[in-house]
Amino acid sequence: MKSITIAEHSIKPGEFKEININIARLPSRTQINTPIYIYRGLEDGPVLALTAGMHGDEINGMEIVRRIIDLGYNRVKRGTVLCMPVINVYGFLNYSREVPDGKDINRSFPGSKTGSLAARVAHHITHDVLPFIDYGVDFHTGGAMRTNYPQVRCVMQEKINVELANAFHAPFTIDSPFRPHSLRLTASKKNKHIIVYEGGESVRFDQYAIQQGINGTLRLMKHLGMIDEAPAPTEENKIIWSSSWARAHNAGLFQTEIKCGDLISKNQLVGTLTDPFGEYKEEVKSPATGYVVGLNNNPVVNAGDALIHIGQDNLCRIGGSGEE
Repeated sequence: MKSITIAEHSIKPGEFKEININIARLPSRTQINTPIYIYRGLEDGPVLALTAGMHGDEINGMEIVRRIIDLGYNRVKRGTVLCMPVINVYGFLNYSREVPDGKDINRSFPGSKTGSLAARVAHHITHDVLPFIDYGVDFHTGGAMRTNYPQVRCVMQEKINVELANAFHAPFTIDSPFRPHSLRLTASKKNKHIIVYEGGESVRFDQYAIQQGINGTLRLMKHLGMIDEAPAPTEENKIIWSSSWARAHNAGLFQTEIKCGDLISKNQLVGTLTDPFGEYKEEVKSPATGYVVGLNNNPVVNAGDALIHIGQDNLCRIGGSGEE
């Protein structure tokens, strides 16, 4: 077996290497580096990228990749695992989804070497990571005090995506179109296949979502022939083809009667909306039959705010559907 080259670094069979990509520097002249941890197995196989922290406040994904490295799960028998626990170092330092200029890295691909800060980070990933991988899992969480039940998102019309999602076997697989200027879309244009894993809430550890992410990654590695054993799934994988939101009709304090992952029925009572003075109370009912794939944990809501994300598989769609 010969060495392989990733981002101008040679990696030999059985070798572990840390690569630091210099992104920029702070006004204080402190250098900002994005570390990449690469392990190459002793036998040939695919290159799998595990990326997290695209949004700096989404720490569950970071913890998934960190534990995979810490527990040695990245040291596969066959192929190569490339781990990036924290892509958005700026956001991580500031508990922020965005970089300091307010832009979202995952809406800035393929990026620009001389563009905005977000575009520069995206440029490095596009040119230093994507050309060298075959598959990837990009780890995310819910944002803005919303929690997502463990789920994989991908374009289900693409056969390879279906294979990857089935192998990962999260509790939910959601048919999700490409977002403009996202990592997933840019990778697809280069014939690289990346699925997105969502689990938990930003700036809050969710141990169940973290473990589901680790176990799903190991199942994916086994499917790709990189390892020989992986944990069996603990939940059925439900395919979600459409989704709708239960939204607040009025401003107030929202208290939910259900939890993430539940199956709920159309017109079922899912919570109450009150004012803080005890003068007003409204029942919130589900607009559709489906599974609670996302839930707003912020009790203070404005009119129109998303409260419950309801995902529908083929069976649920018979009882009513809606568009996100």
